[in-house]
Amino acid sequence: MTQFETRADVPSKKKFFYPIHEPLREYLVKYNREVKLPVQYSDLLRFQFSTPLLDKAGNDTLWQTVYYDQSEMNELFPNLTYIYALMNADGDMQVMEHLHIAQIDYCTFGNSKPFRIRVMNRFNDNYDYFYVKVADASRVYGIELEHILSPNRITYLTDNSTLIEEHISGLPGDVFIQQRTNTSKFNQIRICKEFVKFNERCFIRLLGDMRSYNYVVHITPDIEGNQYRIRAIDFDQQSYEGRRNFYLPHYFKENNKLVQLGIQHMDKTTMRQYQEEERSLINSRMKLVHYRLKDVLAVMKNHEISPKEKVERLAGELLDYHKKGSFKKCRTMGELVEEQLIVFFEKKQI
Repeated sequence: MTQFETRADVPSKKKFFYPIHEPLREYLVKYNREVKLPVQYSDLLRFQFSTPLLDKAGNDTLWQTVYYDQSEMNELFPNLTYIYALMNADGDMQVMEHLHIAQIDYCTFGNSKPFRIRVMNRFNDNYDYFYVKVADASRVYGIELEHILSPNRITYLTDNSTLIEEHISGLPGDVFIQQRTNTSKFNQIRICKEFVKFNERCFIRLLGDMRSYNYVVHITPDIEGNQYRIRAIDFDQQSYEGRRNFYLPHYFKENNKLVQLGIQHMDKTTMRQYQEEERSLINSRMKLVHYRLKDVLAVMKNHEISPKEKVERLAGELLDYHKKGSFKKCRTMGELVEEQLIVFFEKKQI
């Protein structure tokens, strides 16, 4: 983890968009992710004007708060509240009557150009968010693999070209690194442990581009010190880039401070222990979700979600890394993900 300064840590160029094809749609229907929604992504594009959204310090967040005329609001807002109820209460509007749409923000930065919907409780002004995005197949695969292989569950829905995602709460990784790493040695060691485990999770299932602003950190007070959990929030770069290092968060300069903490507090034996702990947990999850994992990989293996040259380059780099000739036979990113799981867990469980 000491050579990260010399590594390329940016995407080669803007990611291609890959629509959901019919086999993936059938998978989503089978596992209750595809439903009929009253609002499509295109409906939210009918806003009249927008204003820059600033943070508490007056800095531009790169989001725009958008505004609709009254007739649009009368149609959109009740339907958006229903979508929130669909995600959180199986569509039961009786327990959602006190909710209303307080704000809609739009971000043109990034691949998915999301709308962020703020849902507010009229009784106590508490609020929650969800996101409406264009349904990119890479992102859907990323969310699904996160849901079934990581310690985290994710609620999301699709309808044709529209993707609805729950809000993943937590302290943004860049803010966490800036403000929360100057803590006790005990807490720093736990931070290092979680970063090693997160690094392992990303590499095993080939989730790329985990720079600090693409994940959040959960901090849970414990009997002694804190417990930490790093959660990915951006899945656009699931199995897309052709460089192996792009799937290892410790190579990104934005994560340098966490790498330095690791060098300070861990040796190779300790780091290996944490890697093996995470592999054991993933292996257990694979056994529990055997049929679902098999289904999603069957679809993913036959879906082009990255240019051929990137697949070939990643196959070559993984072959060099693992010293396994089986990577030579892989022709898609889905096949590479499957081969990663086979190599890491030896027995062919999928």
